[in-house]
Amino acid sequence: MEKYFVVTYSGQFGFIKPWTAVRDSETFSQQFLTPSILEGIEKKLFPELLGSEGIFKVQRHRLSYAQISSQQEVIQTRGWNTTRQGKQTLFDRPKAIILRGVLLNPVLHLAFKDQRDAIAAYSQHICLARNEDLLFPESITEIEGSHFDSDEENFAGYELIFEQNEKSFIVGYHRQTGKAMYGWLKTIGTPVKNF
Repeated sequence: MEKYFVVTYSGQFGFIKPWTAVRDSETFSQQFLTPSILEGIEKKLFPELLGSEGIFKVQRHRLSYAQISSQQEVIQTRGWNTTRQGKQTLFDRPKAIILRGVLLNPVLHLAFKDQRDAIAAYSQHICLARNEDLLFPESITEIEGSHFDSDEENFAGYELIFEQNEKSFIVGYHRQTGKAMYGWLKTIGTPVKNF
């Protein structure tokens, strides 16, 4: 029987911008990891994989959270506006306020086949998608592979299964390769928890 070593990470908040959102005035965090996000997390944990394309060490993953909180954020436009006052040229970057639906108390489970990989991952923090979305390791749990799907209390959450079939939908384009990414959403237990 296959065994997993599951590293559990948690943090205070996280935001995963959906690939369809550009500068929407209101955006809710995506509730699952895309293949490129998981690949980025794996390469942060295992920098020796930086020259390789794909996911090699993380076998499964699961993301849950307490709730989504709308938070205001001040943004500036990319370009500059110029105006003239007499002989002087003034430069200005207009500001706007957007609403972001941020995940509160996200919990991420990463399942590894090799205990050494789990121990290496446990010694580091990760980010969901932005640098400020820090998640810190809490525990390593050794389980039978089938328990990752059947233990709804300990491993509840959303997991995007990286396959293309009749249940799949497009989840974005891979930053490095430009290829479309597909998957279907597996929900185990109650992903939105009362922590």
